[in-house]
Amino acid sequence: MVKLVMVRHGESIANALNQYTGWSDVGLTQEGIVQAHKAAEQLEGLYFDHVHTSVLKRAIMSAYIIQDELNLNYVPITKTWRLNERHYGALRGQNKDVTRREFGMEQVHQWRRSFYSIPPRLTQPDPNIGPYKYFGPEIMPRAESLYQAYQRIIPYYVDNVGPRLLDGKNQLIVAHGSTIRALIKYIENINDKDIDGVEVANGKPLIYEFDDKLNIVNNNRMKK
Repeated sequence: MVKLVMVRHGESIANALNQYTGWSDVGLTQEGIVQAHKAAEQLEGLYFDHVHTSVLKRAIMSAYIIQDELNLNYVPITKTWRLNERHYGALRGQNKDVTRREFGMEQVHQWRRSFYSIPPRLTQPDPNIGPYKYFGPEIMPRAESLYQAYQRIIPYYVDNVGPRLLDGKNQLIVAHGSTIRALIKYIENINDKDIDGVEVANGKPLIYEFDDKLNIVNNNRMKK
């Protein structure tokens, strides 16, 4: 059986400060580095033919740690903006507890967990520089719902991960909470309402085993 493993990056500096992060490029805390090493320990003995991650360094650093721990540094890695965290718009950098007091618990819950709710938008998108300079400005969001993030994430999975799994090649995705929630929704066919209750912890590998038609045979997510 072929395996897909998904890991949310270790704790980031923004996670430790309880801030919205989105496309802001922040590094790992010392605890986040430890979490990435522990994730690798849980994957000891597994081989991956390809690693997929975002262009944000908290995910890239976590992916490198896992590859290094598993002695899989030579395995190809693809870094793509399509696996970025959802864009939190004008909320980014703000403390989550402060926004709960300002906007109310229910509104913040909707922004953070519902499939369609869009957080307050930036007045204009960020410039497409750095890892985004090779693409048109239309890829730069002002804010995203999980649904909008889903629209960029799933085509990448369908085109670049699914075919490799069908070829019997294990795949590793190291990404972000919302990215992985979108992939879980697709892989498990979770409805729009129930995805609200899905949580993804830092540094905890989710392991899916598929048959040759990519039907789920085993899945450790529901056992957690």
